[in-house]
Amino acid sequence: QVQLVESGGGLVQAGGSLRLSCAASGRTVSVASMGWFRQAPGKEREVVARITWRGGRTYYADSVEGRFTISRDNAKNTVYLQMNSLKPEDTAVYYCAADPGVLTTTQASYWGQGTQVTVSS
Repeated sequence: QVQLVESGGGLVQAGGSLRLSCAASGRTVSVASMGWFRQAPGKEREVVARITWRGGRTYYADSVEGRFTISRDNAKNTVYLQMNSLKPEDTAVYYCAADPGVLTTTQASYWGQGTQVTVSS
């Protein structure tokens, strides 16, 4: 089992920045990719960004490309999501997730508890 603990959410004005952190513990050797999903009220959960644990390959949703950056610190078993130029439409609960394979909307074995990000206009 892998446990994920997120931190860093909060309230920010449009145009501002936030950084989310996700610390993994437990059987982390089994993890191949980690990333962030988000879910806004009335909307489906979507992948925001993901990163492979060994090669560091990244993927971003079109809606956040160029504004968000995902990174990892292998020594700390931690993944970060730097969010810049935030927009009100970025408001959602953000979830950290991990998987032994490729993280997708239908494949995510481990989940964090979620952290609220609210962007005011």
